[in-house]
Amino acid sequence: MSTITEIEADEQWQQVLSSAPPSTLLIASFHAPWAAPCAQMATVLSTLASEYPVTDPLSTKWVSINAEDLSDISEAYNVTAVPFLVLLRNRQVVETVSGSSAVKVRAAIENHAKRDGPAAQDTGAPNGEDAQPDAVAADPAKAKEELFKRLDDLVKAAPVMLFMKGTPSSPQCGFSRQMVGILRDNSVKYGFFNILADDDVRQGLKEYAEWPTFPQLWINGELVGGLDIVKEELGSNNDFFKPYSVNAEAMAA
Repeated sequence: MSTITEIEADEQWQQVLSSAPPSTLLIASFHAPWAAPCAQMATVLSTLASEYPVTDPLSTKWVSINAEDLSDISEAYNVTAVPFLVLLRNRQVVETVSGSSAVKVRAAIENHAKRDGPAAQDTGAPNGEDAQPDAVAADPAKAKEELFKRLDDLVKAAPVMLFMKGTPSSPQCGFSRQMVGILRDNSVKYGFFNILADDDVRQGLKEYAEWPTFPQLWINGELVGGLDIVKEELGSNNDFFKPYSVNAEAMAA
């Protein structure tokens, strides 16, 4: 059965790309140690990998990449949030899956492994499984339930989570830029999600949070609010971010 290899350096990733046969489906899972959904996704992928035997030539190759430690690789594949799955064949991206939906991940892998790869007979998956995402999409209530479950995981992915337009290194609006500056000035360790990269999250979070604008800052799974609210909190309490600062973490260690 196949297993997942942890990529620890850019050179190792390049070696994987160059050595994989053109027909091999390369499954790359981007993760971060602070994101709880990544641990769940690691279990899902490990289980899926075990369903694919090691063949010659390889039908599938499974790797895991720390999105923060290997940021150059993350940027090359537009990884803006974790967990994030990239499927490649012959160095070309055939599909990406953002988020922790096991149904979507399984469907994407089985779809490409069956359609293009030699492992089509090896998966043992019923034909009906590929229709699951469509069935979910056809049921608005079910789709909303799935989305809200994903959002519930996302807002708790780190003790401090920022939902913003763009990324901390490249904010795409002035309000997001100011929020990043405030977090940086207070040495806050935080996770982030680029809402411009996923319209489901962008629209769904407005309803989930009952807060229509971005950026949104969440602490311990609870909405603090937007830029104005954060400024108000700091104005009334200079130590508002102190429990979440890098300095506080170092002192605790």
